[in-house]
Amino acid sequence: MKLVILDRDGTINHESDEFVKSPEEWIPLPGALEAIARLNHAGWHVAVATNQSGLGRGLFDVASLNAIHAKMHKALAALGGRVDAVFYCPHGPDEGCQCRKPNPGLFEQIGERFGVDLKTVPVVGDTPRDLVAGVAVGCQPHLVLTGRAASLKGQPLPGGYPAHTRVHQDLGAFADWLLARASAPRPAS
Repeated sequence: MKLVILDRDGTINHESDEFVKSPEEWIPLPGALEAIARLNHAGWHVAVATNQSGLGRGLFDVASLNAIHAKMHKALAALGGRVDAVFYCPHGPDEGCQCRKPNPGLFEQIGERFGVDLKTVPVVGDTPRDLVAGVAVGCQPHLVLTGRAASLKGQPLPGGYPAHTRVHQDLGAFADWLLARASAPRPAS
């Protein structure tokens, strides 16, 4: 199975320091939904792993989170795309759970749900914690220079990023890279 794991806020949609609390506040980044649809059309499954501590902080409820994801799913469907599953951590940073990134719990759940070994599965996000969580289970780290990483454009990566992190301008550029790599002829062994 060809699987990609994406962060949500700052990778698929605009990040907010005030949290994305309602469907109205969920605004896709330019080209992000089209990138997911292109991946789907090439046979890739897409899962989302997202910290949603606004739930634990009481800033929004599960119904609101479901409505946000319904908006995302509907917008993707209009482009012929889909996210197969959304995995989220509702806990705050001080709750000591294993699912809040940079802990790998969400990724372990994704591996179990899809029945796949996550080694070599790309993980795409806009913060070190997105990538650290994926690398802990063997994923390949990909940073997009959107959301919280937008300030890193044209600069070397600071500490905290996993070794071998590939950098892309945005989710569209990542999709271009992955699709070009997937269609490249393999050398004969």
